[in-house]
Amino acid sequence: MMRDWIYGTLRSHGEISAFEHLRLGRGLGSAGGRRSLQNPVKINAALQGFSLMFPLSIYTAHGISVPSGVPEQPFSDAETLLGAQNRVENARAAQPDADYWIGLEGGVAEQDLGDGDGASLANFAWIVVTDKHGRTGKARTGAYFLPKETAKLVRGGMELGHADDLVWGRSNSKQKTGSVGLLTDNVIDRTAYYVQAVVLALIPFRNTHLSF
Repeated sequence: MMRDWIYGTLRSHGEISAFEHLRLGRGLGSAGGRRSLQNPVKINAALQGFSLMFPLSIYTAHGISVPSGVPEQPFSDAETLLGAQNRVENARAAQPDADYWIGLEGGVAEQDLGDGDGASLANFAWIVVTDKHGRTGKARTGAYFLPKETAKLVRGGMELGHADDLVWGRSNSKQKTGSVGLLTDNVIDRTAYYVQAVVLALIPFRNTHLSF
């Protein structure tokens, strides 16, 4: 089935061969903190997740900039999930003729590990997918802890991507390997980090005979 994707929406155009090539359109811009799937890392992760779950389909991605309704750097699990949900709703309002909408929102949260060293700052992301029939899937990535050097900057109000650039001496790392790639030396880069959670968010769409 041929599908066009606009920020999480897939439009069906008929059956296709499983051997057809994936087509991807990327918008690489960003506007005033209204970050979205214009980030190529998020576009690629979403496309890979859909392709793994629905290998007989091909996709064209069109990133659009929509507000998250939360701070540029979400600072709790609930705030991060809300940001992903808001992006999906706003994308649907902006592109109502698509079939699926997907929002990927990264965030951080304080967590006391009980080691007497105070709270540590965990990083993670929420993925929300909604289709034109009202079905919704949600999933969260795994979490890992940021080094104190980075956490101090984030607690001081700096967005994680900018904090990573400062600590690591990089430029625009969030649209490349991301924090997880820097810390694992690309054993897990940001795209791979998101892909599994995208797959998990698509479980309700793969199992339409079940209730979620």
